Amino acid sequence: MSSQSPHHQRIGEVLVGRGQINDDQLHIALQRQKNDNKPLGEELLDLHFITEQAMREAVSEAAGYKSIDLAGFVANAASLSLIPKPVAIRHTLFPISFDPAAGNLVIVAANPDDILARDAIAPFLTQASEATGRHIFCEWRIAPSGEVLAAIDKFYDHELSIEGILFELESGELDINALTQAGVSYSHPIVRLTDALFSDAVSRNASDIHFEPEEQFLRVRYRIDGVLRPVRSLAKSNWMAILVRLKVLSGMNIAETRAPQDGRVSLSLFGRQIDFRAASHPTIHGENFVLRILDRKAGIVSLDKLGMTDTQLALLERMLKRPEGILLVTGPTGSGKTTTLYSILNRLNNDSVNIMTLEDPVEYPLPLTRQTSIAETVKLDFSNGIRSLMRQDPDIILVGEIRDHDTAEMALRAAMTGHQVFSTLHTNSSLGSIARLHDLGIIEDMFASNLIGIIAQRLVRKLCPLCKARYTADATERRIMGIDGDVEISLFRPTGCPDCDNQGYKGRLAIMELLRFDHGMIELVTRRASLKELTDYAMAHQFIPLIEDGIRRVLGGLTSLNEVRRVVDFSERMSEQ
Repeated sequence: MSSQSPHHQRIGEVLVGRGQINDDQLHIALQRQKNDNKPLGEELLDLHFITEQAMREAVSEAAGYKSIDLAGFVANAASLSLIPKPVAIRHTLFPISFDPAAGNLVIVAANPDDILARDAIAPFLTQASEATGRHIFCEWRIAPSGEVLAAIDKFYDHELSIEGILFELESGELDINALTQAGVSYSHPIVRLTDALFSDAVSRNASDIHFEPEEQFLRVRYRIDGVLRPVRSLAKSNWMAILVRLKVLSGMNIAETRAPQDGRVSLSLFGRQIDFRAASHPTIHGENFVLRILDRKAGIVSLDKLGMTDTQLALLERMLKRPEGILLVTGPTGSGKTTTLYSILNRLNNDSVNIMTLEDPVEYPLPLTRQTSIAETVKLDFSNGIRSLMRQDPDIILVGEIRDHDTAEMALRAAMTGHQVFSTLHTNSSLGSIARLHDLGIIEDMFASNLIGIIAQRLVRKLCPLCKARYTADATERRIMGIDGDVEISLFRPTGCPDCDNQGYKGRLAIMELLRFDHGMIELVTRRASLKELTDYAMAHQFIPLIEDGIRRVLGGLTSLNEVRRVVDFSERMSEQ
């Protein structure tokens, strides 16, 4: 039921090894410890040699467990139901998340090695295993005892299910004024309702939460796998209180109702830190409120997990080996451009390079990377931000988006002076980016020789592996996919089951086209060759168009033909029929 105790290290050795204190500082703290008889960590904090956050990380490394910051933490009702409150208090532990499908329970404790605590929870895990028919295993985390006891006091004995909280709201009075206070009690049902909606959306892998007031009610929708899905209809009378709570969390002005506002929320959900980018917008029925979920765990994916073929991956690796130049990622909003760029930066990130970014705003923090949020810097836009970065001795620069002539020109100048530059551009295809750069006023001679390559991509929903149904493609489908003759081709279509919420799809994958700028392509672009000439040359040099990469995924049984047609233009193929 429980994992083995990991190997322990001395806290002083860990801190020196991490470079957070030096030998002299450790010696001074040890000398003071002889007189004060206090823990070494407290001595280092008293001497201001280390921050509390750094100490927390070092303690977790010394103990061999990951640390959890319970500030801004949101409880998980399923996990609290497994372990009774008296047991949690007696052994200073708190169940923070439970995944019934995987049988995974995460527990934070002041002392994860406490054998008595592990023995005390074993009967409850056995009981849960018998009820679910699935073996329950524990992952342990570490946090200070004060934080653990505070979480127990805060979350136990409160209704945490959305249905239960809504029933509670129907039968009680709302004190909206209380919600404007920074120290509002967690027992307030609106506080628990908003937290429960956050938790529910993250558990369902939503990318956005929409609060949409209508004349008579409030609609709540999640964007899951790129498609909006209605999940709740709430009484309109609750919207003002929910909105106040959301604005307080986001750092917005609660008195301003007639102008759009932006904000940010940071919470600990399911044992990990998750950020929400918030935006309000006035409508005729009240303020609309949308939260973009920025899950760091889901946001940074290794390059080999992006679903590229071996040929595509080798081509991208070849592009990244070029020491200077600009690489563009194109596609509409929500096509995964940021994820791809972060994956590339993550591959290049190490102690020997200086990576600097300009983003609007920063979505996911990357270690060893200097990230700047344009949205939070009043006197900085992309073009003069690049000028500033150039004086910071960067090796690699990420520019969030090329929107205008000045930004495009500055990004290209950075590439011309020996830097690797990465950015995004809103175009429909990789070859279409050439015309877009021309529209921005950049002459072909300037950008052709400095472009490393262009990646165009879309996101398509993956078929649920448990319920997808096999069928034989008809003649029209074969023609659309470019398959001649009467060859029998098996495809898959969505059906729907409880595991995929009866949608037939679960998760998303990227389809891509990669265009590398070699000498031949540079020569064609410089002499302003036609789109047909560019396309013919690219196709003769291993270029695989977006539509063909989508068909590859259909034939591989990963998605459906209708899903690819939803995001990729098949009109030319249809007109050929």
